[in-house]
Amino acid sequence: MTLMLLDSASLWYRAYYGMPDTLLSPSGMPVNAIRGYLDMTARLIGMYSPNRIVACIEGDWRPSWRVELFPGYKANRLEDEGDEEEEPETLTPQIPILLDLLDAFGIPMLGVDDYEADDVMATFAVREKGPIRIVTGDRDLFQLVDDKRDVKVVYLAKGVSQHDLVDTKWVSEKYGIPGDRYALFAMFRGDPSDGLPGVRGIGEKGAALIANNFASVDEALAGAHAKHDALSASLAKKIIDGTDYLKIALTLVNCARDVAIPTMDITKPSKPVDLSEIYKMKDEYGLGASVDRLISALGW
Repeated sequence: MTLMLLDSASLWYRAYYGMPDTLLSPSGMPVNAIRGYLDMTARLIGMYSPNRIVACIEGDWRPSWRVELFPGYKANRLEDEGDEEEEPETLTPQIPILLDLLDAFGIPMLGVDDYEADDVMATFAVREKGPIRIVTGDRDLFQLVDDKRDVKVVYLAKGVSQHDLVDTKWVSEKYGIPGDRYALFAMFRGDPSDGLPGVRGIGEKGAALIANNFASVDEALAGAHAKHDALSASLAKKIIDGTDYLKIALTLVNCARDVAIPTMDITKPSKPVDLSEIYKMKDEYGLGASVDRLISALGW
């Protein structure tokens, strides 16, 4: 009864950079991201046998409510002009084709206006029954692991073949912190990939020390003011000096878990009566065995 949540943008970027750009459609269009996404999805379905699946997409990769709190949120990813994320020009035209193909397969997809895919996945993760496997290359989602509800992250940093299955023990061993405090750790440490500086002067070691001794930002601030034994005078001062940032970091770092998700059927798709649309796209874009692998993984 496993639910598989696909962080689609993470997957197609990984596919784009991991598959050769010599994979072309008959018209000469690159299809490496499409084929890589299909191949990874097929392999993951084979590994985890989900009976529920959702391909989660960005409603907005820079939600207005996060940018209002912190204008620098993901600003490092903006183009020199305009407000669009810089995206490889040969990737951009592949995405609508991929989404059309997933739709033809009947794979449930969801993006919600003014929310990131992370927020959608987080909401599914807290409202649906486990087991839940969140497929991503983004460590932000480590905050969602929950051993009691069997929520784990299929972390693709090393690729599908050598991926890590992240639970609280994995987080604890990797970062030296309680496994359920990754978000707290990240608030203090920061995340350059999202343009988040963290608390000035506090790096990974300091953030880990804080996460080991306090369960929340409020506890850490109270500890700093009370000159807690675990904190050096210097670290306590840095925490106090970071008070204003920490107030907004709670919202910036934590995934929203209350996104208004519409009523939808997230059951793994059963075989349609007619596969002609899928085969037409397969031939038109030269997707070959990648389409066949997904058909096979779905048990069609």
